[in-house]
Amino acid sequence: MTTFASGTDTLTRDALTVLQPGFTGTTAPDWLLRRLGEGLASVGLFGRNIASPGQLAALTAQLRVERDDVLVAIDEEGGDVTRLEVRTGSSFPGNHALGAVDDVALTEEVALELGRRLAACGVNLNWAPSADVNSNPANPVIGVRSFGADTGLVARHTAAYVRGLQAAGVAACTKHFPGHGDTAVDSHHALPLIDADLSVLQSRELVPFRAAIAAGSRAVMSAHILVPALDPDRPATLSRRILTGLLREELGYEGLIVTDGMEMQAIAATYGIERGSVLAIAAGADAICVGGGLADDDTVRRLRDALVSAVRSGELPEERLADAANRVRELAEWTAAAAAARKVSPAVSGPAAGSPANGLNGSNGSNSSGGTGGASGTGGVNGTGGTDVTSRANGTAGTGGTGSPDGVGGSYGAGGGTARTADVGLVAARRALTVTRSASYTPLTEAPYVAALTPVANIAVGDETPWGVAAELARLLPGTETGSFTGEDAGSSALAAAAGRPLVAVVRDEHRHPWMTTALDTLLASRPDTVVVEMGVPQSAPRGALHIATHGAARVCGRAAAEVIAGA
Repeated sequence: MTTFASGTDTLTRDALTVLQPGFTGTTAPDWLLRRLGEGLASVGLFGRNIASPGQLAALTAQLRVERDDVLVAIDEEGGDVTRLEVRTGSSFPGNHALGAVDDVALTEEVALELGRRLAACGVNLNWAPSADVNSNPANPVIGVRSFGADTGLVARHTAAYVRGLQAAGVAACTKHFPGHGDTAVDSHHALPLIDADLSVLQSRELVPFRAAIAAGSRAVMSAHILVPALDPDRPATLSRRILTGLLREELGYEGLIVTDGMEMQAIAATYGIERGSVLAIAAGADAICVGGGLADDDTVRRLRDALVSAVRSGELPEERLADAANRVRELAEWTAAAAAARKVSPAVSGPAAGSPANGLNGSNGSNSSGGTGGASGTGGVNGTGGTDVTSRANGTAGTGGTGSPDGVGGSYGAGGGTARTADVGLVAARRALTVTRSASYTPLTEAPYVAALTPVANIAVGDETPWGVAAELARLLPGTETGSFTGEDAGSSALAAAAGRPLVAVVRDEHRHPWMTTALDTLLASRPDTVVVEMGVPQSAPRGALHIATHGAARVCGRAAAEVIAGA
């Protein structure tokens, strides 16, 4: 059992308990270990903290020497937002790819396998999944992090993801409440506004969160967004109307409410992190996420002291802080029970149909009996001939089929699972492809030049994670070369660099970047044989000799696309 340092009073311990700070480095600094001994109950991990699975396991073990019930949280969505594989790209496609396949059993299996990998490294709280309905195609921060623009689809896949993750003993933190999909501003930079009326919010934004709650999501993350129909004065993270009135009272949610990062400019530039943290706890939040940008002991001290001072001044009721701290401890108890259950039964083939997922989701087990292809098309990757033939990469999933990108038998059969569980991410990425080809296209046999038309990455994704198809094409077609191009001259520069070699152009959200559209215009005017790979939200019309929409930029998405390009 954890023994707290003497001299730490209950109020100070509670103030530390509700914080989820980050730190720098791949081992725990002395200040963090000391704070765990004083009452800190959670730690947030980011890409800067992770070098390998073995190192991560050693780090979490180091934390548990100081506090055995510590919540170790991570922002691991798979797809474009990965911390486990920040330097290589993810082994799992993100939400948009899973939504494109629309097989809830596959989504649950992907989340289960991701959860297993997190649990094996000692991580027990994942700030995922995103339940945002991406209703605004211009959204700069959600995009492929969403399962899609259809409310029902987002709801059923959010629930499946929660079930799968928690079946592995990792608490899900469904985000970004009450919904960040209809924004045109990134809350990392400013305060977004969702100017939808209440009926729209009830029928669109809130539906996936209702599904997540019904599935037993152990945590929910608030969004730094202003929603006047719910509260005209304060952003959701700081709004008692939204966190307590709506989430707790109307939706009946009893789990942990976590804030999005308090150093994000939507809060930090308007209220400041100390004032914002006090208002968030007063509004009904239970845990303060901070540490993506501010990751030091001074930040922890400032927030701890702000909460203690607010209680002593009467601004923050002591019982509200105590309630928040108790909810953190309750989640820690659940994760400890889940870890103990894994030790008793460490290996399962997948969530049992119609039963609680390994007993860890309470009454909210999986009701999935297995995928039968979902929204997949019937044409294989190699199509059925003709011009502009559009097909889903997997075709129709065959019963128990092992399949390949070439056939109509799906890699993920109707049995609701796969013997190759570790490869479920690649299976899903292959199934997510939408391929449009001209009648004359034949797979490349000569090493191409890959022109990556590279936009500025949003902060959630980061710019340290590689993306594209060049590395995977180089594996299949040795001698493949690549370059990155941006701005008005991107098209002409890419043409010059290609120098007559087969050309592959890789884009990300072409519809949001006019310069990218212009670059493709230039490439296709001179080189109509260009292969185009869209690794963002495929809003723009397909064009090129071959067009592949991957619905995300995970490493496995790049591999799946490369296989099609090379006919592998």
